[in-house]
Amino acid sequence: PVASFLLRATLESQHPWVPAARLPTAEAIVVLGGAIAPPARPGGKIHLGDRSDRVLFAAQLYHAGRAPVLVLSGGSDPERSAYSEAQAMRVFLRYLSVPEAAMLLEERSRNTRQNAQYSGELLRARHIGRVLLVTSALHMERALQEFRQAGVDAIPAPTDFEATRPPSWPMAALPDAEALEGSGRAFKELVGQWVVCRGRCR
Repeated sequence: PVASFLLRATLESQHPWVPAARLPTAEAIVVLGGAIAPPARPGGKIHLGDRSDRVLFAAQLYHAGRAPVLVLSGGSDPERSAYSEAQAMRVFLRYLSVPEAAMLLEERSRNTRQNAQYSGELLRARHIGRVLLVTSALHMERALQEFRQAGVDAIPAPTDFEATRPPSWPMAALPDAEALEGSGRAFKELVGQWVVCRGRCR
């Protein structure tokens, strides 16, 4: 656990937390999928995942007046979901008092690179420039690289911080399945950053 904590804390420190009211204003807020699971059948319930803080923080940004529009980016497998993750986020945001007219849906993406590509197309079609990019802190650096390479002027608005409290001893030194899972996600982000940056960040 202690090694997993330090690894995730290092990644998350690339973009420290900033309260919604202290972030700069922008033309839109882009919220990445991976936070909410759509229902498997029409009329079913959406399922909030561990990273649903993304949607909650996006609502806080909207109500803090940081941007007038939210772009919800996330598709789904039509064989497993009744509708897209973007639509599921819209349902949740309605409960958080975000008006329907303030939300734009990007429903084709299935990964971070596609989030950037398809959201960028939607933004340019509507002449939207500067955006606040909302995703989990662990994922932020890779997502930011993808969006900037897609030509989007993105400002990081990280949330869903995991490494907030160091594990206590002696349990911090004992193997733990949750810590292993966290380390796996951290290594995925490190490899992802290398792939995105390879040949472009020289």
